[in-house]
Amino acid sequence: MAQFQSLIWIMNLAIILCSLLTIQRSIACGSAEYRTGDECCPMCSPGNRVHKHCTEFTSTSCVPCTYSTFLDEPNGLMACIPCTNNCDPGFGLMVKQPCTPSSDTVCGTLEGFYCLDPTKDGCRAAQRHSSCKPGQYISHTGTTSTDTVCSDCTGDTYSNGSFTSCQPHTQCDTLKLQQIKPGTHWSDSECGPQTSPPIAIISAVVVVVVVVVVLAVMAAVAIRRNIKGPVSGEIILGNCTVSFVLIAQMNKVLYPTLNQH
Repeated sequence: MAQFQSLIWIMNLAIILCSLLTIQRSIACGSAEYRTGDECCPMCSPGNRVHKHCTEFTSTSCVPCTYSTFLDEPNGLMACIPCTNNCDPGFGLMVKQPCTPSSDTVCGTLEGFYCLDPTKDGCRAAQRHSSCKPGQYISHTGTTSTDTVCSDCTGDTYSNGSFTSCQPHTQCDTLKLQQIKPGTHWSDSECGPQTSPPIAIISAVVVVVVVVVVLAVMAAVAIRRNIKGPVSGEIILGNCTVSFVLIAQMNKVLYPTLNQH
């Protein structure tokens, strides 16, 4: 009976020792090791993958990552990770840093775009900078990480949307020019040369002067008629007498080109 109890005690002790060894092995792998089966194998360095796992008698066998694959950390992997190939210019991206065995492709933003989804070293998605509308100016220029900020013009200023500040309207009178079109918040004043009085006004003035002269002459003739009586070669219109000779002289003055024919 005593021998049977001793055997049971020895068996329990063996089970406990095996359990302790298993636990020790499971927690014994260091930070630079990886577990495979019951072994803690040394990790491969960045840019390399596991070719053969270690054994009780051999260390881990590592080989470099091939073209377009990478591993950027110490690892126990049997295969490298494919490089990123989505730096699409159509989405505002470009290759900032090409893929190497120890690092993935890093995408950057094209000129005129800003990043919407940044990564540690680059960007995964970008968007074109906003364009300011006519009547607005660029108060903050867009960067690779921020969009353009637009503000409205106020007062007697304008911007076509591409200015970094609103510009004052041109004062035509200071340039001795005539304002053709007033300025708005999206366009400048339009100036033109000073124009002479319209031909219609000049013609009207000439007609008025001629009429006044004719009336004055007719009045003088009427007075002469009353003093001397009717003269040969004159025509009486109501109370006014007009001399044919006077009319002929006026024609020569007003229409000299007609008299040449």
